[in-house]
Amino acid sequence: MMDGSMMGWSWIWPTLVVIGLVLLGYLAYRLVQNRRPGADTAAVAGPTSARQILDERYARGEIDDEEYRKRRDTLT
Repeated sequence: MMDGSMMGWSWIWPTLVVIGLVLLGYLAYRLVQNRRPGADTAAVAGPTSARQILDERYARGEIDDEEYRKRRDTLT
């Protein structure tokens, strides 16, 4: 029942399955790497800008409104 027109496409499904398995393996690897104990999240996230640090300090209540505005204006 199979004619010659379908034989040319028979490679696509095994290829897609292999690609899917590779992607799943990669995602599992990344998930394990991010959850391992002692992982430095700052190193994974990249460098933090001075403005982000200032915003975080303000959000934690380490600095008041006046100091936040003064330092923010200095950064811009």
